[in-house]
Amino acid sequence: MPLEIIGAGMGRTGTDSLARALEILGYGPCHHMFEISDNRNLLPDWQKIAMGENVPWARVFRGYRSQVDWPGACYWKELATEYPRAKVILTVRDPYDWHDSMLRTIAPKLRDRAKVDDPYSKARLEMANTIVAEGIFGGRLFDREYSVALFKRHIEYVVETIAPERLLVFEVADGWRPLAEFLGTSEPDLPFPNKNSSKEFVLRDK
Repeated sequence: MPLEIIGAGMGRTGTDSLARALEILGYGPCHHMFEISDNRNLLPDWQKIAMGENVPWARVFRGYRSQVDWPGACYWKELATEYPRAKVILTVRDPYDWHDSMLRTIAPKLRDRAKVDDPYSKARLEMANTIVAEGIFGGRLFDREYSVALFKRHIEYVVETIAPERLLVFEVADGWRPLAEFLGTSEPDLPFPNKNSSKEFVLRDK
């Protein structure tokens, strides 16, 4: 099946909440970094991508109807071209709050990846470090002003690149309404998912 939803938002912008929401709305399964944690068959293709190899996107996202979070979000532009009918959702939040969250969660995990004992977890972190910390942030993820400026430029670039009718700029705190309206679905009669706080991230990734 082709991807119907492409997530262009960086990690720590509510991507896990969005993933769960999309699945509730019928756009599952949704590809997220946690999927790579839980499904070891997914990692080899991402390792090849991290090394610069061309891997068919149809193979990378086989069986998925939607994609959010890194590493997929690093390739939002390529995916938007590969799947021209897919809608694009750009999750956003306050840039400084975002960086604070990064420093509590993802950034130290990538920095300390050599200390991880589990071989699979270490390999996954190596892949993520290559694509995200080195590839996107140029090794400057802990540089607050640099990272915040890059975060802002990323948002601007997505908005400039994707046609307005195809794009939703979304804060998960806004809940179901903008997401349901964008996708042309009804709002579910249940709370919007509130997943993967900084504390939950640290506990889950132990």
